[in-house]
Amino acid sequence: MHRVEGLPGESAPVGLTLALGRLRSLGVTGLRVALPAPGHPLGLSGPPEFNARALDAEEAVICHGAALGLVPEVYEAGPEGDVHVEVVWHVLPVREAPPADVPSLGEAERELAEALREATDVLTRLDVAGSGPVAEAAVEAYRARAEQGREVLAPAYPPRAVRVLELAQRVGLLISLAGENGHGGAVSSAEMGARSDALRPVERTARRAQVAAYNAYVEERERGVQ
Repeated sequence: MHRVEGLPGESAPVGLTLALGRLRSLGVTGLRVALPAPGHPLGLSGPPEFNARALDAEEAVICHGAALGLVPEVYEAGPEGDVHVEVVWHVLPVREAPPADVPSLGEAERELAEALREATDVLTRLDVAGSGPVAEAAVEAYRARAEQGREVLAPAYPPRAVRVLELAQRVGLLISLAGENGHGGAVSSAEMGARSDALRPVERTARRAQVAAYNAYVEERERGVQ
């Protein structure tokens, strides 16, 4: 269940459908995704109050056409096995400025491929890449979903955005698996540090690529590309 709180013109929280209609009436013509992390305000434009809330949530939505942003807050309640989940989107003012550190699709694709190659080389050399039956099963499950032609973006998105998002999601899965496997085969502090150093920029690059892909439709409309 989703509710939107703090929407201009509404004195109480409203449902998502009504909120989207209200945003449209306020001049919003598109939505951008932000995926910030500590030290990396990816997709944010300020002010500090909004950025702080978005960093706590590690995600936000920025309106295009109105100086508003939405930050989600997730609540869970109920007994085990029957947990009720509710998302409250808090509407806050944002600064009308270019979003921070969002690359073009072309840049994102090149950076992601390069970062993946470099990280693979380092992890292979250290023999500490995530592996084992759990990792292999997860990767196979991902491949099976991809082969089924699952739709990761709406049909109007450019094909390159779909390609970039699929690669970024696959890289994100591999990073997650590497993290779940602890330090892999790393036994020394130097190896552990090298492994973390190899994965950190890849994770950052994957997040940048995801934001570029999700925001591609709005960016093309803004440039006047139909």
